[in-house]
Amino acid sequence: MTVWCLVELDGDAAADASLRALTLARGLLPDAGGSGVAAVVFGAPPLADLAAYGAADVYVVSGVDGYAPQAWARVLAELLGADHGPDVSRPAVVAAGTEHGNEVLAHLGAITGLPMAANCVAAAASGGAALDLVRQRWAGLLLEEAVLDAPAVLLTVATDAAGAEPAAAPGAVAVHEVTAAVTDADLAVRAVETPGGTGGVSLATARVVVGGGRGVGGADGFAPLEELAALLGGVVGVSRVVTSEGWRPHSMQVGQTGTKITPDLYLACGISGAIQHFAGCSGARHIVAINTDASAPMMTRADYAVVGDLHEILPALIEALRARG
Repeated sequence: MTVWCLVELDGDAAADASLRALTLARGLLPDAGGSGVAAVVFGAPPLADLAAYGAADVYVVSGVDGYAPQAWARVLAELLGADHGPDVSRPAVVAAGTEHGNEVLAHLGAITGLPMAANCVAAAASGGAALDLVRQRWAGLLLEEAVLDAPAVLLTVATDAAGAEPAAAPGAVAVHEVTAAVTDADLAVRAVETPGGTGGVSLATARVVVGGGRGVGGADGFAPLEELAALLGGVVGVSRVVTSEGWRPHSMQVGQTGTKITPDLYLACGISGAIQHFAGCSGARHIVAINTDASAPMMTRADYAVVGDLHEILPALIEALRARG
């Protein structure tokens, strides 16, 4: 069988969430036979990353500038329907459970009429054309065991699923150039990033995230958070109320309706910790909360809680970090 994996980019590298998707995609292959994992990239392919995580073929797509979900899905539908391997009786398309991955595969399901399973954490052959799946439901608060029985498998991998694991014996990668055959209708919805908005560490892949909530006080109160994030090599995230107030864009939101993060450290500053927000940060290895309210939900869920005014604590923390050089 062929397992197609949509790979998103984070600067010049493959996004961590896509490496997790490649890890799960390799597990869908039978022990013998089949044509392996084929990575699909819209942009310059990070071949070293893809080879290390088991991609045998890399399909580099041109003809689509920026992110166009229906156009991306149209390309995947063409690849899914093409006979590129010796055994395509049950091909699969896998993507990361990011906003882009879920949206593209939803379009792919609509185009092909195939069912899609979102936010999977495990998948294994069940016999015949079926797969046994474990996937997150209710923003990751529970796990559902399900069986997906379809001519082709469409699934996304939860961004906080088991960590990305390199292939035991990575081989050579064959690169294939693909020109997208899309219509104007496919490109009606398209997002193009400007050079100033690309590169750097993304919220979804950052190892350190400094989060700000209502307690920051306003749009002008994020300077200490930005400075602290820079010192720690991380990025700033926000709660939903911050985006609702227009203090920061939605792209910075952590939560059920924002980005799910899996950093080594999440420093939550002035965030009460509504269940929707915690659904987005529960994958953090360590959570440190700063709040004047000791009984705030985020304080009770954090590994470490600091009761106090963030406007006094953050400058002191920044000064201490700078003193250490």
